[in-house]
Amino acid sequence: MVRRFLLTGMPGSGKSTVVQRCVERLRSGGLTVGGISTPEVRRGGRRVAFMVVDLASGRRGLMASVDIKSPYRVGRYGVDVEGFEAIALPALRYAEESCDVICIDEIGRMELYSKAFEELVRRILSGSKPVIAAVHRRYASAYRRYGELLWVTRERVDELVSHIVGELL
Repeated sequence: MVRRFLLTGMPGSGKSTVVQRCVERLRSGGLTVGGISTPEVRRGGRRVAFMVVDLASGRRGLMASVDIKSPYRVGRYGVDVEGFEAIALPALRYAEESCDVICIDEIGRMELYSKAFEELVRRILSGSKPVIAAVHRRYASAYRRYGELLWVTRERVDELVSHIVGELL
């Protein structure tokens, strides 16, 4: 059975931390891991942007920023859909073709402005490879049918990492 883990929870609950630690432990266990992460960028202690990072190659680009003028907005952030797609789509296709495990951090409103991303994610989640994905809580019910939905809290981070890595190694 293909293992797919969908992590959801409140902002700051540790979803990205779980994904990051799983990537490290799976790689040290000999598996290849690809996909994307979308870390925040802080300036003067305030979040001002989000990057998109290809987990296999390290390529990165700006996904959203307070400085981007865009019709696609989430709160005070303008979303650069083309910039996001230029990194995310090749990263996910590479992971789908060449990696043992695919990680997607995250499936959320900014990312879902890209219809190509949404289609690719649904194909990956219906495919034959193990997946670890952080899913914004607003979309958890729409994606729960694709795998094991896990509620993340700060107190459960280590437990969830052990569970996921134990299932995949």
